[in-house]
Parts: sequence; structure tokens; C-alpha cells
Amino acid sequence: MSNRNSQAAKTAARERLRQERERQAKRNKVKRQVVVAGSVVGVLAIAGGIGYAVVQSNKPSYWEGLKDAKVIAPANTTGAKGTTVVLGKDTAKKTLKVYEDPRCPICAQFEQTVGSTVKKDLDGGKFKIQYIGATFIDNKDNGQGSKNALSALGAALNVSPEAFLEYKTAMYSTKWHPDETTDKFKDDAYLIKIANTVPALKDNTKFQDAVNKGTYDAWALAMSKTFDTNKDGVTGTPSFVMDGKKLTADGQDNPPMTVADFNRVVGAALKG
Repeated sequence: MSNRNSQAAKTAARERLRQERERQAKRNKVKRQVVVAGSVVGVLAIAGGIGYAVVQSNKPSYWEGLKDAKVIAPANTTGAKGTTVVLGKDTAKKTLKVYEDPRCPICAQFEQTVGSTVKKDLDGGKFKIQYIGATFIDNKDNGQGSKNALSALGAALNVSPEAFLEYKTAMYSTKWHPDETTDKFKDDAYLIKIANTVPALKDNTKFQDAVNKGTYDAWALAMSKTFDTNKDGVTGTPSFVMDGKKLTADGQDNPPMTVADFNRVVGAALKG
């Protein structure tokens, strides 16, 4: 091999090496640009996500947004926004106000123990019942079940007063009433499953549509406000009032939770 050829080969090799270095430098530059651009996009995406989260957190919840919504009142109601719900025979001379929260475990206990007695007295015309629904248990755990169940009760009331009473009894039963810490009533499907045990509501598409669409959601809030602003001094559930006087067991602030106590205090109120 001549010196000339050897020198030319070295020169060519150096040129190829230079070109390869240039190409590698360009590739590295492009890679850095991609990394930087990706980082910027990532930062912007995170910032955008944070911004979206802040906006979402500041938006009112679904139920809060209904506070000023138009109220659709169920049938079988009267009064402002349909929040007066009176059940029973017109011939009954006195009215028993019943304050309840659908998620209330003590309300469930009362219904399971005394509910059949209340129904017998109602059907017999001893008294009418004015139902006042509350949703304060939702406030304890940022829940929705009390409001959602109250709305479903409105849908049942729209079918008939009897359907309302039977549905309420089913809700409070040992089979269907959840633990206070379990917000199962927020689930429309669960409420419809309970309703299917009530003959008038079983496979009732009009009722089911009202539950799924939240037809009476705003009504539930209006009813709950009636509880919050009551003039009877009621702050908890269950509570019972007749002629403006709370009916309590043994002179304490506790509601009558046995058939004997209920008959005694209501009997005295009916005579008063």
C-alpha cells in the first residue's frame, strides 16, 4: 500500500468520523429539544389540571346547585312548594307531626317497633299525620342518601299516599335500612330495588323515571328546609308534635320508642 493511498484513507476516515459526530450532535440537540418541549407540555398540563381541579372544587355540588331551582311538587301535597304532606282521614280531628330523616337509625328502630301501631291509628282515624322530612345526617359525612331517599319518597307520594307510607316502611325495615355510616340511599338502583317490594311501585316506570331523573330532588331540599326552619323546637329525629307540643317519653326529650309509650303520650295529647 502506498503512502498516498494510506493518507487518503486516513483523510476519508477522519471525514466520515466528523460527519458522524455532526449527525450525532444534531440528534442530541433534537433529543434535548424534545425533552424540553415535553417538560413544558407536562408542566402546562399539570398547571392546567390544577386549574381545572380548583375550578371544579369551587363549583357548587349538584345538590347545592338545586337550592334555587324550580320545585316540582309531587301530587298529594299542598302549601308552599308542596312541602305540606298530610296523610289520613279528613274526619280525624287532630294531626300528629312526624319528623324523620331517611338515614336515621332511630327512625328505623321506631318504624320497626311502633310503625304498625301508627298505621293502625292512622287508618282508624285517630289522627292525621303531617310528614316533615329531614336530611341533616347527610351533613355529617357529606352524604347524599337522605336527600336522594327523600326525593324518591316524593316520587312514591306522587303515585299515592299509600305507596308513600308503604315505601317509607320498607326503607326503614331491617332488610333494607343501611347502617348510618353507609350511604347506600345515594344509589338510585338501590332505592328502586326497595320500591319493587311495594305493589304500587313494583316495575312502575313513571316512579322509576322520577327517581333516575331526580324529578323531586329540588322538592326534597325544600322539604328539608321546612325541617331546618321548623317552629316546634325540633332538632333531631324521630320527633313527634301535636298541638304545638313535642311528645316525649317520661317527660324527657326522648321520643316514645315503644308501643306502650307511644299510646300513652299520643293518647294524652288526643285528650288535651
